[in-house]
Amino acid sequence: MILTRLRLALLTSVVFLFTGCGNDPVPGSRYKLAQDEAPDQPYDQSLIKELTPVYEAPSAAGNKSPYMVWGKSYTVLPDSKGYRAEGTASWYGKKFHGYKTSNGEVYDMYQLSAAHKSLPLPSYVLVTNLENNRQVLVRVNDRGPFHGDRVIDLSYAAAIRLDMLDKGTARVRLEAIDPVTWNGGMDRKLNQLTPPVLVQVAAMSKAESAEKIRFNLSKKTGQAIRVVSSERNQKQLHKVQIGPVQTRSELRALMDVLIKAGFSRPIIIQVGR
Repeated sequence: MILTRLRLALLTSVVFLFTGCGNDPVPGSRYKLAQDEAPDQPYDQSLIKELTPVYEAPSAAGNKSPYMVWGKSYTVLPDSKGYRAEGTASWYGKKFHGYKTSNGEVYDMYQLSAAHKSLPLPSYVLVTNLENNRQVLVRVNDRGPFHGDRVIDLSYAAAIRLDMLDKGTARVRLEAIDPVTWNGGMDRKLNQLTPPVLVQVAAMSKAESAEKIRFNLSKKTGQAIRVVSSERNQKQLHKVQIGPVQTRSELRALMDVLIKAGFSRPIIIQVGR
């Protein structure tokens, strides 16, 4: 089934009124709340995690095409390249928090995510609020919105960034971005690797030099770093290796740190291969 999260309009004709909503569960619904609403307490924007776009293969779930919702057929685009649109954005929050999205992930209203009717899951979209020119980058991992002319349903965190919470909707522009080239991106060969991987930044003849690099990078990367010693041509070689790095997102962030630290051409080693 294409949807693991039913849209609010399936249960009520109320159009995303987030204050003064009732909390009584609807009989037969898997949601504890009958209507959507904001969190009980205002959220500290400094806690919102920035996205690090990376190439991701289409999710196993949520990409069936065409699919039907309320008797209407929708087609999933083959890819997001060149996608651009303008229209009305809405947002969803507490009611769906902790429940699965269409691609099987768990919805976290405090992360920068979104629902879209036709973009492949996952996709990355730059959203501009045309009413105040604020922007936010979101990762599309859900289907919807299926109400009226809305073009995207944003997470609570994304709505904060766009300053659209009080109004509930906003006129927006959507621009799909290529995670491989976004803000300099990450080499396509790296994006095609399947983590976990080791990142080797240096091979030194002196153990002291390798240990110095290990110590300095351990403070900058937050990753486990080790020095592996071996003999080559009757000489000791001390390799500085970071990881295993478990995800492409971590690898992208690590590569940014290494480039700034002067290690622009590390060797990537596939773990277990």
